[in-house]
Amino acid sequence: MKAIALRYRQTEDEAPVVLAKGQGLVAEAILELARAAQIPTVADGELTQLLDGVEVGGSIPPEAYQLTAEILAFIWKLEGIVNAD
Repeated sequence: MKAIALRYRQTEDEAPVVLAKGQGLVAEAILELARAAQIPTVADGELTQLLDGVEVGGSIPPEAYQLTAEILAFIWKLEGIVNAD
């Protein structure tokens, strides 16, 4: 199992940034921290594969923009940040 944590601040980041990543026990710890902080998680093997080569602190590559945007939009709708229309 792998986990990758992203951050995206519209006013600060040109693209989402990889905050943490790991596999096995590290991935489990990342997911547990997210759950404890009530941060939504999404499983997407294709996106994980695209982001696997990005270093922590690095921006996601352009080929990951579409998938990441879809996930962010889904999460923002769940959180009521954007309209569900």
